[in-house]
Amino acid sequence: MRLTFVTPDGPRAITARPGTTLMEAARDAGIAGIVAECGGACVCATCHVHVKPEWLALTGTPSATEAEMLDFALEADETSRLSCQIRLTEAMDGLTVRVPERQA
Repeated sequence: MRLTFVTPDGPRAITARPGTTLMEAARDAGIAGIVAECGGACVCATCHVHVKPEWLALTGTPSATEAEMLDFALEADETSRLSCQIRLTEAMDGLTVRVPERQA
């Protein structure tokens, strides 16, 4: 499946396997700004992304724990998610997210 990360340097398309998390796909592809310090345990906000509005229904809403972590994310808004909490499905082929400028 194809994913696009829009970074301050411009868009970068990658491929990923369904079943992995968006954070794992970003980390494996070396996407700048996805630090993932906690390795996907949802105890930091270093994998914060903004989901394009048309994808919000598929990516879901943050859990209470994720919402607490997003309080520490720079530039957080209603489209913010932690990429470690988005498990990729076939329906997400084409997903586009933006990496916050101050995170990169």
